[in-house]
Amino acid sequence: MPVAIITGASKGLGRALAEALAARGWDLVLDARTAEVLKETAAAVAEHGTRLEALAGDVTDAAHRGALVAAARRLGGCRLLVNNASALGAEPLVRLAELPLDGLRRALEVNVVAALGLVQEALPLLRAAPDGAVITLSSDAAAEAYGTWGGYGASKAALDQLAAVLGEEEPGLRVWAVDPGDMATDLYAAAVPGDDGVRPEPGSVVPAFLRLLDERPPSGRFGASALLEGRR
Repeated sequence: MPVAIITGASKGLGRALAEALAARGWDLVLDARTAEVLKETAAAVAEHGTRLEALAGDVTDAAHRGALVAAARRLGGCRLLVNNASALGAEPLVRLAELPLDGLRRALEVNVVAALGLVQEALPLLRAAPDGAVITLSSDAAAEAYGTWGGYGASKAALDQLAAVLGEEEPGLRVWAVDPGDMATDLYAAAVPGDDGVRPEPGSVVPAFLRLLDERPPSGRFGASALLEGRR
C-alpha cells in the first residue's frame, strides 16, 4: 500500500485528507502536537482498515521529524509528504507594527524551516517511490496583501518559493503548493476570532488534493477552487 506522512493531521484539513487517503487504502503516518486529539483522530482513521502510526510532537524538533520518516520506512516507504502543520505568528493576528518578532520566528520555523527539514529527511524515500510527491499548504496571503496577515503570509510565500525550487531540483518528484482557500478551521478562528462568516468545511476541498494525486500534473502552485472546478 502507498504510504503518506501528514503533519498537522489531528483536525481540520489534515484530518480530512487523512480520512480520504485511508479510504483509498493508503497507510499513514500522522503528526500533531496535541497527543490526545491525535489519538482520537487516529482511532477514527484506523476504522478504514489502514496501517497507521500517530506520533505526537513538534515538527520544529529534528528528532521528531526523524521519527516520522522512520515510521514511514517501517510501513514500507513514503510516496507522499503533506506539509500541513502551520503557525500564525500571533493569535489573533496583528498588524506588522505590533507583530512579536518571536511570533514571526515561530511562524517561519514551523511553516518554512521545519517543512524543508522534513522534506530533506524524507527525500531518500520519496525518490525511491515510483511516483513520489510533496504537497505544501499555501495561502492566498502568500500572494495578496491583507492587513494583519503579513507575518503568516510572508512565511507561506517563502514556503511557496521553496516548493517551486524543489520542483526544479527534483524532476523525478511532483511538488505541489496548494492554496486551499478559506475554510472553517481552528487556525482561522484563532487568527480572526471575531469573524463569524460562513466558510466551507475542510473536507469540501479534499477532492482538489485527490485530483492532483490522480492526474499528477507538473510541479507548481494550485488553487483548490480551480481544481474543484476542473481548471488548473
